[in-house]
Amino acid sequence: MSNNYFKNFPDKDGFFNEYGGAFIPPHLETEMNKINDAYFSISKSHKFISELRNIRKHFQGRPTPVFHCNRLSDKYGGQIYLKREDLNHTGAHKLNHCMGEALLAKYMGKKKLIAETGAGQHGVALATAAAYFGLECEIHMGEVDIVKEHPNVQRMKILGATVIPVSHGLKTLKEAVDSAFEAYLKDPETTIYCIGSVVGPHPFPMMVRDFQRVVGIEAKEQFFEMTGELPDNVIACVGGGSNAMGIFSAFLEYEECNLFGIEPAGKSFKTGEHAATMALGKPGVIHGFKCYTLQDEEGNPAPVHSIASGLDYPGVGPEHSMLKDLKKVTYDSITDKECIDAFYELSRLEGIIPALESAHAIAYAFKLAKKNPKQSILVNLSGRGDKDLDYVVDTFGLPE
Repeated sequence: MSNNYFKNFPDKDGFFNEYGGAFIPPHLETEMNKINDAYFSISKSHKFISELRNIRKHFQGRPTPVFHCNRLSDKYGGQIYLKREDLNHTGAHKLNHCMGEALLAKYMGKKKLIAETGAGQHGVALATAAAYFGLECEIHMGEVDIVKEHPNVQRMKILGATVIPVSHGLKTLKEAVDSAFEAYLKDPETTIYCIGSVVGPHPFPMMVRDFQRVVGIEAKEQFFEMTGELPDNVIACVGGGSNAMGIFSAFLEYEECNLFGIEPAGKSFKTGEHAATMALGKPGVIHGFKCYTLQDEEGNPAPVHSIASGLDYPGVGPEHSMLKDLKKVTYDSITDKECIDAFYELSRLEGIIPALESAHAIAYAFKLAKKNPKQSILVNLSGRGDKDLDYVVDTFGLPE
C-alpha cells in the first residue's frame, strides 16, 4: 500500500474497487452530494481540525493508552497488548466519528441527528454528541437489543435522545438500520443520518474511516514507543467494521504487520445462527452500498445472530470487502462460547471487562498467541462491557 492509499480509496464515486458506491433514490443523491461537499470543505479547514482535536483531547480524553497484558501473555504465550478504546469517553470507539459527524451537521445547519444502534454504543455516542452541540437526536434500536442492552438505552434517554423501538423482522441491527434510514428519508434537509460504522452509501464509509483513523495513528506511535518496533499482529472485531478500519488504517502499508478482522461465528454456521459475512457471504447491495453480504435463496439479506449486538449485521464495510479480495487482511471468526470465555478471562486476569464485541478479538488473540508464542499482538479493545453485564450473567451465570 502506498502513502496515496487514502487519496485513491475510495474513488470519486465512493468505490473501493468494486465495492461501495451509493445505490440510493435520486432525491437522496442530492443530499449525499451536499454532505460529501461539506465534508471535503471542512476536513481541510484549520478551524474544523482544531475544534475536533480540542474535543478529542479535552472532552473525549484522547489519546487512549496502549496496555501490555502481563498475565494473559504469560498464560497464552506471545506478548498481548490492548489499545484501550474502552477508556474513550462513553466507553467505546464510537464517539470518535460521532463527534466528527455532529460537528459536520452543525456546520451544515442541520437540526437533528438520526441513527441506528445495535449494542447501543453508537447510540450513546451520538446522543452524547447531540447534547454537546445542542442538537436533537433520534436513535432507532431493535426491541431484542433494547432488552439486551438496557443500560445503554437508559444512558441515551438521560442524554436527551428519543429511542425508537423497532419491532419488525428479527428486531435487531439490520432492522434498526432500515427504520433509521426510512426516518431520514422523510426529512433529509433538516436532519442528517449519522451512520454508526464504515457502511452505507458514499460518503459515509470514507468519513467514518477518516474519523476513526485517530485510533491507528495513536496506536502505532504508542506501540513503537513501548517496544521499538511495530506489532507482528493487529486484531479487531468486525461487524460493520469501524473500529477495525480505524486501527488497520495505520498498518496497511507494512507487510510485516499481519491484520486480522474477527467476525461472529455465533452458535454454528447454519443460516441465522452466525454473522460471518466474509466467510460465507457474497457480493451484493444492502442499505445503499455494495459489499459482501449474507443472503437467503431469494438474494435478500439473510437472518443473522451474534451474542454481541454490535456485530449481528448481514453486511460489512466496502473497504473491508476490498481488503479481503486483496488479501491485505485475514478475516476469521469466533463462536459465542469462545467470546464468553474470553470475556471472563480478560476480566479475571487483567481487571478489564470488555464489550462482547471486543471479546471476539480477545478470543482470537488467545488462539494466535498459542500458535505464535514469540510474536507481539495488538488488539483493539473497542469497548467496555458495562452494557453487557446483566445479559451475560443472566444468560450464562458467573464462572466457577
